[in-house]
Amino acid sequence: MSPLFSIGIISVYFVALIAIAYITSRNADTNDFFTANKQAPWYLVAFGMIGASISGVTFISVPGAVGSSQFAYFQIVLGYLAGYVVVATVLMPLYYRLNLVSIYTYLEQRFGFWSYKTGAGFFLLSRTLGAAIRLYLTATVLQALIYAPLGVPFVVNVFITIALIWVYTFKGGIKTIIWTDTFQTVFLVSAVAISVVLITNELGWNFMQLVENVQQSPYSQIFFWDDYKAKNHFLKYFFAGMFITITMTGLDQDLMQKNLTCKNIGEAQKNMFWFSVVLVIVNLLFLTLGALLYLYAQAKQIPLPSKSDELYPLLATQYLGGITGVFFLLGITASSYASADSALASLTTSFCIDFLEFKRRPEPEKQRLKTWVHVGFSVLLLIIILICNWLNSKAVIDAVLTVASYTYGPLLGMYAFGLFTKWAVKDRLVLPICLLSPLLSWAVSFAVPQLTGGYQIGNELVLVNGCFTFLGLWVIKQ
Repeated sequence: MSPLFSIGIISVYFVALIAIAYITSRNADTNDFFTANKQAPWYLVAFGMIGASISGVTFISVPGAVGSSQFAYFQIVLGYLAGYVVVATVLMPLYYRLNLVSIYTYLEQRFGFWSYKTGAGFFLLSRTLGAAIRLYLTATVLQALIYAPLGVPFVVNVFITIALIWVYTFKGGIKTIIWTDTFQTVFLVSAVAISVVLITNELGWNFMQLVENVQQSPYSQIFFWDDYKAKNHFLKYFFAGMFITITMTGLDQDLMQKNLTCKNIGEAQKNMFWFSVVLVIVNLLFLTLGALLYLYAQAKQIPLPSKSDELYPLLATQYLGGITGVFFLLGITASSYASADSALASLTTSFCIDFLEFKRRPEPEKQRLKTWVHVGFSVLLLIIILICNWLNSKAVIDAVLTVASYTYGPLLGMYAFGLFTKWAVKDRLVLPICLLSPLLSWAVSFAVPQLTGGYQIGNELVLVNGCFTFLGLWVIKQ
């Protein structure tokens, strides 16, 4: 697949996105940008959220990781289901009852000014870092496949990427994103499904043989119960998945902003339940694809790349034919842009609502400020991506993503304290508590393996972090 052909495919794809944006953003005002005037069909929101939940990192990393961790990731996915039940039955009714645009205004009503700004600030930090790193990792794939062979610098690649996202989101915001995410989810799911079908055909299997061979392969183990110290023990993965969902969906303006566009709480809950079911099926499809990639490489005696993340791109673009290559390109583009565009809209929404007091401003001023904030976050994402490329260290990227995940712990502790106690707190002390909790969590993650003979704290660290925040708020209660 030549670089020029790839550019042609992506160009057509973005023409379609911009056309959707033009149609959906006509006569849009700031209410459309932030809430779609609460008129979004629940089924579109549910399907589009699949694309927003699966980033380009997931698109290539989950299949690649099957070689070393089998289907263990599915234990986390089962935890997601439990987490979505909590989000749909506890958090979403609260947000709809209070008629929130930014979910962090709840913290102001419950605790006060500093708690509110602390919660919103942690979200802005986490989502900015997470969105930038995910876009960076995808940009490196596109650079290798398309731009580098044409001699195009990395900075131009990133500028084009962010400029395109800005173009189709700057006016319609969440109203447009609901439709573009649905469009992009179609290509994301199609890419994985078509890859599974084509690899199965290449191996000469029918559907039943596919199921049988994947089940009998060394890659299909789902449940891990033997070693409670290991990171992949079922209970650790399940509860980690549950609390990851509660925090990174239920306490995240990005994904909750989509849910708050539904007409009422009934439709929003219907959206959440159907989304969670479809997400389980899609993740199982990703894991099946991972097993097939390794079985195909083994059958064709193809040397495995040094990094597991490179396996899917390698086979899709060099061994599995043009159709697979085209859909891989569309799939990784769709997964990356579906998560990045909603992140940009939610960052703009949170900053405008939480820090610029939008409710008190006239509509023309809202439009002007919203546009500048949207531009500002686009530039910030560009700068962070270029810094990552300059550092050129996977260890640094992993560290940044880990730091970003720490920021959800204080949000978990604050909301849990607000929902399950009736105490007020000394509002000015909330920020120090929320800064101290991640530091204590880091110390615990470092000390526990030394004190327990090897017990590894993995994704459940967000729960530890939340508990420290909860206890800190209890100490400063009034």
